Amino acid sequence: MRLAIDASQRVRGTTSPNPPVGAVILDAAGEVVGIGATRPPGGSHAEVAALTEAGERARGGTAVVTLEPCNHWGRTGPCAQALIDAGVAAVHYAVDDPNPAASGGADRLRDAGITVTGGTLAADVAHGPLRAWLHRQRTGRPHVTWKFAASLDGRTAAADGTSQWITGPESRARVHADRARLDAIVVGTGTVLADDPWLTARLPDGSLAPHQPLRVVVGTRDVPSTAKVLDAAAPTLLLRTHDVSEVLAALADRDDVLIEGGPTLAGAFLAAGCIDRVQAYVAPVVLGAGSHAVEGAGVGTITEALRFRRESVDTVGDDVLLTLVPKDPTRSE
Repeated sequence: MRLAIDASQRVRGTTSPNPPVGAVILDAAGEVVGIGATRPPGGSHAEVAALTEAGERARGGTAVVTLEPCNHWGRTGPCAQALIDAGVAAVHYAVDDPNPAASGGADRLRDAGITVTGGTLAADVAHGPLRAWLHRQRTGRPHVTWKFAASLDGRTAAADGTSQWITGPESRARVHADRARLDAIVVGTGTVLADDPWLTARLPDGSLAPHQPLRVVVGTRDVPSTAKVLDAAAPTLLLRTHDVSEVLAALADRDDVLIEGGPTLAGAFLAAGCIDRVQAYVAPVVLGAGSHAVEGAGVGTITEALRFRRESVDTVGDDVLLTLVPKDPTRSE
């Protein structure tokens, strides 16, 4: 299952609206003979990709999959039937498929005489590669992460507006690695006008990563034709709105969305209860003055404070990365 999870992580951001699933095929002797992951829409599902690699060696073997094999015809045929036709003897999967149109694969496999076990490393999968897809299945909207970098005194830019670089190179490298697994990055027109960000995912050598998320610019101000976000490095969507629901509706077929700037946009999503995770990079630096990460989050008194709980704390170079989720999960669902 760890191999299947790794395979699914590698295709995150490339499969929406389909889930990024990983699959591993073991032969009858328990040797790995096939590894597959969901291809872009219209391509093979993970099980079929792994079975293709395994060939006849799958017969009498075992399939290990991060999501219950599907049981319906879409762009491709049902994966449960593909496993039956391949002659596997056992299937282990992590997470039940919550989609009523696709679920039932486990029962179909059992009816064919195949041993089926669900729940293998379910938490690792549900909080890992399938997190955003499962959220969209549950709520009907993309999973939204708000990412920001701040100084010890909570500043996201110095008094003169400069913000490069608050965090260290290790944090910046991690941000680019994360971008390469996203469906979309959202910023406001204010950020584009002030910083002219490129919003691309780049490799350690500075070259563009193979997968680029959709760049989304939200706001009613005009974006100059010379803005970096309008180049050909990645697709860009301009949304002339300040309405959070309109932004999410425009991204309805995307699973994993990142809010990256600026404070007004972050405040709007927070006020709407549409932040599902926070990634706060805190750098060991004091600026003393400058802008904050959020404006207008709809909090007027301490009793209205938006509270989060710690999911993880990581050291990234000299910085600390706090990953947080809403303490009241109903706010993000």
